[in-house]
Amino acid sequence: MKKIKLDVGVILAGGLGKRLRPITSVIPKPLLQIRNKTIIESIILNLKKNGIKKIYIATNYMHEKFIYKLGDGSKYGVNL
Repeated sequence: MKKIKLDVGVILAGGLGKRLRPITSVIPKPLLQIRNKTIIESIILNLKKNGIKKIYIATNYMHEKFIYKLGDGSKYGVNL
């Protein structure tokens, strides 16, 4: 069996987070902080640690907050 090396990752972050209301009324669930780091930052850094340098984030709900917080990914050493 031939091994396939992947270098692109996709993060699905498009839900409304209804079970965490009212918190998710003002901030999307992936941008909530746990141990001084947002959930999505932890995922990005884990993907980078495993060799993924190009990451797509599939989102809709409050997408502008993701852009503001994460930018182009350069501060994490990846391309978003």
